[in-house]
Amino acid sequence: MDENCTHDCSTCGSSCPSRQEPQSLLEPLNPNSDVKNVIAVVSGKGGVGKSLVTALMACKLQRRTHSAAILDADITGPSIPKVFGLNDSRAEADETGILPMVGKNGVRLMSVNLLLEDNTAPVVWRGPVISGVVKQFWSEVNWGEVDYMFVDMPPGTGDVPLTVFQSLPIKGIIIVTSPQELVEMIVEKAVNMARMMDIPVLGIVENMSYYECPDCGRRHAIFGESHLAETAEKFGIAHTARIPIDASIAAACDAGDVAALKAEWLDEFAESIYGDLK
Repeated sequence: MDENCTHDCSTCGSSCPSRQEPQSLLEPLNPNSDVKNVIAVVSGKGGVGKSLVTALMACKLQRRTHSAAILDADITGPSIPKVFGLNDSRAEADETGILPMVGKNGVRLMSVNLLLEDNTAPVVWRGPVISGVVKQFWSEVNWGEVDYMFVDMPPGTGDVPLTVFQSLPIKGIIIVTSPQELVEMIVEKAVNMARMMDIPVLGIVENMSYYECPDCGRRHAIFGESHLAETAEKFGIAHTARIPIDASIAAACDAGDVAALKAEWLDEFAESIYGDLK
């Protein structure tokens, strides 16, 4: 090894033995933080309810007396602060790093909307800049002690999902989908990316799965019959859940009170995910 080696292989063209060793791409966690489990919530398309599932899962585990947090990696379309009633709040910082906001139920949050002066201003940034912000949320935010962190991902399999999978110690992913026929192909893309990155798929949630009539109790497939069971079986996904079309869900999110939702349809699913990660 050259005596002038800086140990930064990215700036060096020399061929030495140390360059043959696998280089970890994981970003260092904020030194004042201890995050035990990181779960990414993903989908191959937008508008299926990733942020809803992220928020509800964090609330579920927070209620189990576990500390939960949400890293909002959907930089250009952040909605996590809104559903927790913090859209007009701004995060602060001290000598330990950026301080996450805390929802009234105790879930810790960090999102680009908590840093912008005007949360209605569009984030018109190129991919590398957006990816850099996601890394900063991991390394510069003082998360404290966190048992379960959920990462709300942007749709698709582009820069940010790749950055998250390579830079954060992801324990597994939850795929969010909807009942349409097209969904199987979209799920397959998410599954294949997870397998490429050697990350397990913990479960799949079908949002807008059915509408339950309050008068007769019958369930109606507004957006088509569910393909959840066969899709999960095809890809070997053990845990599934179905979220209904329910006006109370939209009302709670619009009011910034997602933590008030009991979301019993996710109880068994959350219990299974918790069991897998123990």
